[in-house]
Amino acid sequence: MLEKAQTDMCPTASAVSLRGVTKQFTQWQRDTTAKSMWKNLLKPEKRVINALREVSFDIRPGEFVAYAGPNGAGKSTTMKLLSGMLLPTEGEISVLGMSPQRQRKQLMTRLGVLFGNRTELWWDHPVIQSFEWKKVVWDIPEDTYRTNLAMVTELLDLGGLLHTFVRELSLGQRMRADLALLLLHSPELILLDEPTLGLDVVAKRQMIDFLKKINRESGVTIVVTSHDMDDLEEMAQRILMIAGGAIAYDGSFDGLRAVTGNLTRVIVTTGGADAPQLTGAALLASENGVHTYEADLTRTPVRELMRLLSELDVRDVEIKKAPIEQVIARLYESWR
Repeated sequence: MLEKAQTDMCPTASAVSLRGVTKQFTQWQRDTTAKSMWKNLLKPEKRVINALREVSFDIRPGEFVAYAGPNGAGKSTTMKLLSGMLLPTEGEISVLGMSPQRQRKQLMTRLGVLFGNRTELWWDHPVIQSFEWKKVVWDIPEDTYRTNLAMVTELLDLGGLLHTFVRELSLGQRMRADLALLLLHSPELILLDEPTLGLDVVAKRQMIDFLKKINRESGVTIVVTSHDMDDLEEMAQRILMIAGGAIAYDGSFDGLRAVTGNLTRVIVTTGGADAPQLTGAALLASENGVHTYEADLTRTPVRELMRLLSELDVRDVEIKKAPIEQVIARLYESWR
């Protein structure tokens, strides 16, 4: 695996720290009517957009953190601030003990960044040429490069792709190659913005398993955004939720479920086709004697559910957590 993270931070230091970070964008207003065009020339109108509003949080070395929120909440803006692509309007940012705005060159030697809709691979060249280019430009030691190249080639199944032109790769193959590219210099922290975007089931599975492995075995700190909440729940131990440019939740996925009530799916198999009435639970679906209900365990405890079910003609019962997608959807609705 990758070499263990080499860091000059003290053991209690944060891998990522934001303190009161605000990011504003200015939008110039335009109107195509003749009157407004003259007005814009003489006195242009502009609107200030607060992408982030006094955001503060810390991420410890070795954590795997999900960063989620609805469209326009500020996720990508945060990622660009952490990598030094944008500068904050107010507040302080520290990444691996450095300032992204003042020490970006030094930071990038210890940081890996991947945006799901972009690539750093050379489009009209074989994949291996992009890897060799990075080795030279980034001055990666030969032994480190060879070790990491062998590792990513095996674990990301790139053996048959290294000499393939990037333009001929499928999306899943390109994403694996991009991930391999960012890992060649043994980054201590990687920022992933929608890394599973558009991937099929097999490619997504490979991506998730690999990220969990390097986090667990090499101690790489990972921050990932995605609209697929099931992926995030499988990968990360902690989730930061952002809404309207501000942190709305910071904690575990189980804690997130508790915020909306302990939503639970109850799947009941009966001898008849008609769905029985289950007090305290809402019927979601019914087909061939299998009936799916939704219940909030904060209102109807499991013991009460079991008592109610014992009074029905039930052949089988399965109780499981509601999909995290449903929990998040309810939160998004409440934030509008």
